[in-house]
Amino acid sequence: MNLLDQTFARLHQEGRTALMPFITAGDPDMETTLDILRMAEQAGADIVELGVPYSDPLADGPVIQRASERALVHRVTIETCIETARLAREQGLQMPIVLFTYYNPVLQTGLERFFRLVKEAGISGLIIPDLPYEESEEVLRQADEANIHLVPLVAPTSRERIHQILARARGFIYCVSSIGVTGERASFAQEVDDFIKTVKAGTSLPVAVGFGICSRQQVEHFAGFCDGVVVGSAIVRKIEESLSLLQNEASKEQGLLQIRDFVAQLRV
Repeated sequence: MNLLDQTFARLHQEGRTALMPFITAGDPDMETTLDILRMAEQAGADIVELGVPYSDPLADGPVIQRASERALVHRVTIETCIETARLAREQGLQMPIVLFTYYNPVLQTGLERFFRLVKEAGISGLIIPDLPYEESEEVLRQADEANIHLVPLVAPTSRERIHQILARARGFIYCVSSIGVTGERASFAQEVDDFIKTVKAGTSLPVAVGFGICSRQQVEHFAGFCDGVVVGSAIVRKIEESLSLLQNEASKEQGLLQIRDFVAQLRV
């Protein structure tokens, strides 16, 4: 069984909702990314989204764009990110890793080679926001062969496509809470709750929500009816605010503890 399936099944038995931080690989460097992954797990994160930095992002807001820019200075590639996941596993990381990447880096790597590397690294899932389900057949086939879950994004604008997307979904459903790019939001309309509940009614898979969630209060709200809550920009911003600490060996541990404490207070 895929580690994602095991994790959601365990959390369901425990009556808990998965806390799913998003972390940009290579921000501010790969060694620190490994430390942040360790801290996130210590803080109670259940599943981590590891973002591949990309120069022309479709869905990333300014906070995550800046994180990608910091990572790309060090020439971070998709293969570097996969290697980071492998090293995290070697160092004892237990939670599932979901790789968040745009399709072009996957295509440039070559599908067969990409899935071989991802499987060897112990990555459990894959999110490709710019790959529409209508064009995902070959990627889905190879992902299934490698026992990697290709996780779909479903947005309120999906409308009549929702049932088609759900029919081919793997691992869990990622509900996009709002239109536009990622970024922290002060509040969410009632329509978001209704949309998520509609999605849940159409699938037996776990349903997670992301895009804009930035506070414990918001996590608590969505945890009332979701199986997972993704927090991205708020955590990436905390990393950005801690850069001066993280980039100084004498104060690095202090910076890491600040990130750990921020993630810990999101756990419900």
